[in-house]
Amino acid sequence: MAKKEQNGFVSLLASFEGDRMVLMTVLLLIAVSVLALSSSTSLLAVQEHTTRGAIMKEQVVMALVGVALIFICYNIKNLKLFRFVAQLGFLASLSLLVLLNLHVNNGFVRALYINHAYRSLLFFGHLPVHVFEFTKLFMILYISWAVDTYKKDDFALANALAKTKSFSFMRKDFPKKALYIYGPILIVCGMVVFGSMSSAIFIGLVLGATILVGGIKIKELIPLFLLGALLLVGAVAIHKVRGEKDTSHIGSALERIASNPEKELAEAKDTDQFQDVLDRVRQPISAKIAVKEGGIIGKGAGKSTQKYVVPVIFEDYMFAFIIEEYGIVGALIVMILYCSLLARGSLIARNCGDVFSKTVVAGLVLLISGQAMLHMMVNVGLGPLTGQSLPLISHGNTSFVIFSLAFGVILSISRMARRRVDKDISAEPPIVSNDDLYEGLDDLEQLESE
Repeated sequence: MAKKEQNGFVSLLASFEGDRMVLMTVLLLIAVSVLALSSSTSLLAVQEHTTRGAIMKEQVVMALVGVALIFICYNIKNLKLFRFVAQLGFLASLSLLVLLNLHVNNGFVRALYINHAYRSLLFFGHLPVHVFEFTKLFMILYISWAVDTYKKDDFALANALAKTKSFSFMRKDFPKKALYIYGPILIVCGMVVFGSMSSAIFIGLVLGATILVGGIKIKELIPLFLLGALLLVGAVAIHKVRGEKDTSHIGSALERIASNPEKELAEAKDTDQFQDVLDRVRQPISAKIAVKEGGIIGKGAGKSTQKYVVPVIFEDYMFAFIIEEYGIVGALIVMILYCSLLARGSLIARNCGDVFSKTVVAGLVLLISGQAMLHMMVNVGLGPLTGQSLPLISHGNTSFVIFSLAFGVILSISRMARRRVDKDISAEPPIVSNDDLYEGLDDLEQLESE
């Protein structure tokens, strides 16, 4: 009987060396994703000429792929591999963003123009990749490596240049931070802003918070924040000068920030512009309706009505959909999952033995929980639409893969941290022999007699 109790999932969980709370969180988020997407994709099924059942099967496959990626990353036992990948993070992000901003279109890759902006690349004609999602993960890994290397003063190129007369200024701290930390962040955010202003701001804030966790003082980030603000002002200025050409989404973002959907509808009532205004504000208005109608316990699974109104409820407004069908109770469960991740992430980071692993864990946890909180705030009307999905729940293959990799890295590092802590705890205390003890007492008596 005892053997049976140790079989199956319980046995797997007992033998799991990473953070079990994080593992349970990610598995529950995936389960919520499959459940929510099984009934929220009615309009998507019509658009893609398929059925909700087929979409659910696709999500189940993605869930299995995600779990596989998580355990592949979890079984990486050497931090050097993560450090190597992290060094290439900026180069990888830059390469994808260059292809996107050049609007490349050849037989291998094509930039996709969707919703008035270029945000995705299509590889081999059938593999879409949301570039900004990859950029988030790659840049957190890179910045973690850069901060750790800066702390160790181990930048090979900068130190080599500092030995020359022309680049002797590279011996100072600020040039190194500008070259390896500030510069890459500003370059990436500057390239992202022309595809999504909200993503550029969000990525910049998460990377800034990651730097702080890594030990860089907040006063040292003032130049970065000032340059980031100038970058946004410049992007808006370019939009004003060029009009709608290639920057129409910036105008849309500015309109969303200044908009008041209810007021606009009231002012357009009984006018010829009412339908146009209604079409423009349909999503935020319908999301608020979904939240209101959900109540305490919700309408029940599959009984949402706003899923027939909001075109992307399964992406940008997934939290509102969850409230409509499962009420405040369902919403609280989802919130608790992300909050538990934040709490466990802080414990894992505290137990890490080096700056790199600590910064990686903190950065990824901030990315996941921060994006989740931003998504929730937008869905309940506390901010304009940002287009940020609900991590590991909203529909989107690229996003699902990226967040699966993020969770895999967190679990892998938590495993290393746990082994380090166990090793420290099991370390034997120093052994003091009786002879040493007696000699010490004799010395103490002699000292007192003197």
